[in-house]
Amino acid sequence: MKKGCLVSLIIGGLLALFVISVVLWGVRVYNQMVTMNQAVESQWGNVETTYQRRSDLIPNFVNTVKGAANFEQQTLTQVIEARAKATSVTIDPTKLNEQNMAQYQAAQGEISSALSRLMVVMERYPELKATQNFRDLQVELEGTENRIATERRKFNETAQVFNAFIKRFPQNTIAGMFGFSAKPYFKSAEGADKAPEVKF
Repeated sequence: MKKGCLVSLIIGGLLALFVISVVLWGVRVYNQMVTMNQAVESQWGNVETTYQRRSDLIPNFVNTVKGAANFEQQTLTQVIEARAKATSVTIDPTKLNEQNMAQYQAAQGEISSALSRLMVVMERYPELKATQNFRDLQVELEGTENRIATERRKFNETAQVFNAFIKRFPQNTIAGMFGFSAKPYFKSAEGADKAPEVKF
């Protein structure tokens, strides 16, 4: 009788040790997912900050350009409208998904496109390009565009680490149990894979 009790006790102890190990592993994995998710959300904040910086520069840029005589008002209006639309599109970082990301990217792409058209039109105004304020704002906008690209790349890298972690077995079971889902990536603009054609 003592031998059977001892065997039952050993088996019960091993079973309890196994259950405790699984629970501790689950807690550790869950905590890692929370930490990685917070990193993605933090990086999303950095992306939004750089886009906000660009949006904050646009009114100064537009006002500087307005000073040029006979400047095309339609181009300025397009920039202002694109800025208004882009600043109205926001995403809650806890609800990042493909659809929200595509909508956000489209709105930001409209600003980029409108600013590009503005830069092309400004080539016809050498007196505008000669002003110090214009040159300073142009340099700031170019620097901001570089920051945006950098922050988007960092966001994609952070999201990739998170996505890979939650999709691997056995972490995917914990992710599914607690509602962790893959984060979307920034994608390049359509046609970005083709080099521009240069004609002389």
